Amino acid sequence: MPVQKKFGTFAGVFTPSILTILGVILYMRLGWVVGNAGLIGSILIIVIAHVIAVTTGLSISSVATDKKIGAGGIYYVLSRSMGIPIGGSIGIALYVGTALSIALYLIGFAESFNGYFNFGMSINNVRFTGTIALISLTALALISTSVALKAQFFILAAIIISLVSIFFGTTEIAPETVHLFSTNDSVSLEIVFAVFFPAVTGFTAGIAMSGDLKEPKKSIPKGTLLAIGVGLLVYIILAVFIAYNVNSEVLKTDYNILMKIALFAPAVVAGIWGATLSSAIGGILGGPRILQAMSIDKVTPKIFGKGKGTNNEPVNALFMVFIIAEAGILIGELDVIARLVSMFYLTAYGFINISYFLESWANPDFQPTFKIKRWIGLLGFIACFAVMFKLDMFAMLVALAVVGALYFGLQRKEVKLQSNDVWRSVWENVVNKGLKKIDAKVDENSNWNPNIILFSGQSEHQSYLLELGKTVSGRTGIVTNFKLIIDKENDKPFKKAEQIIRDDTFKELGIFARQIKVDNIYKGITIIATAFGFSGVEPNTIMMGWPKGLENSKDYSKMTETLLHLDYNLLYLDFDKEAKFGNYQTVDLWWRETDSKNAEMMLNIARFIIASTRWHNTNIRVLFVNNNNVDKEIIHSKISKLVEDLRVNVEIKIINNAVEQKPFYNIIKQQSESTDLTLVGIPNYKIEKQAEFILKTNHLFETIGSTLLVKAANNFSVLDLDFTKETQN
Repeated sequence: MPVQKKFGTFAGVFTPSILTILGVILYMRLGWVVGNAGLIGSILIIVIAHVIAVTTGLSISSVATDKKIGAGGIYYVLSRSMGIPIGGSIGIALYVGTALSIALYLIGFAESFNGYFNFGMSINNVRFTGTIALISLTALALISTSVALKAQFFILAAIIISLVSIFFGTTEIAPETVHLFSTNDSVSLEIVFAVFFPAVTGFTAGIAMSGDLKEPKKSIPKGTLLAIGVGLLVYIILAVFIAYNVNSEVLKTDYNILMKIALFAPAVVAGIWGATLSSAIGGILGGPRILQAMSIDKVTPKIFGKGKGTNNEPVNALFMVFIIAEAGILIGELDVIARLVSMFYLTAYGFINISYFLESWANPDFQPTFKIKRWIGLLGFIACFAVMFKLDMFAMLVALAVVGALYFGLQRKEVKLQSNDVWRSVWENVVNKGLKKIDAKVDENSNWNPNIILFSGQSEHQSYLLELGKTVSGRTGIVTNFKLIIDKENDKPFKKAEQIIRDDTFKELGIFARQIKVDNIYKGITIIATAFGFSGVEPNTIMMGWPKGLENSKDYSKMTETLLHLDYNLLYLDFDKEAKFGNYQTVDLWWRETDSKNAEMMLNIARFIIASTRWHNTNIRVLFVNNNNVDKEIIHSKISKLVEDLRVNVEIKIINNAVEQKPFYNIIKQQSESTDLTLVGIPNYKIEKQAEFILKTNHLFETIGSTLLVKAANNFSVLDLDFTKETQN
């Protein structure tokens, strides 16, 4: 079997990169840039563009020295660091940008070629010459990647000779005064920058060849940064030379001015043709490898993943690149293509930079041999999107919308790899730092943020308990449902991985689910309540179904006593199997003088209930039983203030009971018979009276709908509901 040919830093990275950087923009548009932007303006444009190129080059080089780099270059790096959905969506954008850049280079070649031989400069003439060039280069790439790369050495020599010829050339059209900035009749700097920017995208040509390199971890950083640095020097030096030697009005209109001022014009022609054709070759070699890598990962159709020969040449992918490039050539306008390519590349570069930033910030396993400061990636990300916003906000939004659509499409497709992506590390880092911040603060009486341990059991109405549990927890609360399994035949516990339940019901509600083996249900609840949780977000609430028939259970009494001792908030739901939650339109909160803490908890629960989708049209009533003949206005005024402080809109109803002295539960039966959900506080009672309380409560539940019993922990504030002192004053 023949040995696969691999390339080093110079042939595999530096040469294809520098030839693409010193390409069509250098020869065909740099003079136009200087003429429109002025010397200082053009240098500023060159520097800003290279800030993006340098930060992106540094970021991709650092990531490249951490992970194994496979075929697909930037796509491979992004997909292995940020996951397939983001890597794939940016990879597709980068692939299309690369394919369109081929059209950009060949349109530039066609302009020069036709102008030199007087073949006509109409758009159809440019399209014809560009198409012939594309067919020829595609055929060269099909013959051999090695032949295409070797041809680049001759082109590099031609570019060097052409630059020497330009710098030693003579001109009779030098300006009287050098314009440092753009003039009134110049094209706007935004458009000038957009046309120029593809000049600095060439460094991706070398990275795209990653699968064909001997040592990609060494070659990519070295070759990429060297190419960017050399390109920056050439552009600045040539911009200064042009500004001092050619009149700005000529620069604005004559795209072939470099050829005219050169010492030996044919050398410049050779340089232009060599640069444009070599840049196109870079795209023709790199673009298919991106598509091939994405197809191997099942992001794009499998047919493009198939290769031929010893080096697995991406022939099928090459034909797709040919089609996109030809479509660009048919547009025929170099400036239009340049602006389009700029948006695709800026989007991709922005995500490359943020990928590095997230990797270095969040991933504990990120250990690149090429180390740079973390802020460089963030700077590159901000620079990319700031420039996109300034260039064309609409085009930026379209680009982000396309990338977003690709991202969600790949997410739904559920393309996965064996490797972990950086987002897991990001969330772990955020959670870690957040928990430390929360844990560092002393727990004070503030808005209740529920962290609920839920025991929903296995019944036909379990889903309603889960639903209410999630509703009561609010938008940011945490709910963990425990399934308790009695297995007397096997006393070995579930393995940690087996304890996690991944069920669609829990996933849709956003509830965490666990299962554990226990000897006794109530002892199991006690153990979980005692031990479950972690620093920063300790559970503060226990929720379960109402225990009918357990009034004489010693285990249940002991469990209740422990939960009260642990100072949990307790929520018990008695669910009406027939009415369920009715129409989700009425909620009653029952208060009495002894409900000082329970009352505040009920109001917090009410806030979460009305914030949920199903209960958003709910009418909430606070019902207070006036057993002491206090003036209704006094009670109403004070409750109104309490309710107003907690931002809950409610109807307040005062029920006078000083004369009749009806039992509290009898009044509830009369007033809440048709209520969809009733909240009642659990009073303080001695544990030996639990059986009596359960029996009385069972009788209540026979006549009203679904009811939530509330027992607040000590961290809730005391709402002063003793109104007798108001009358005494």
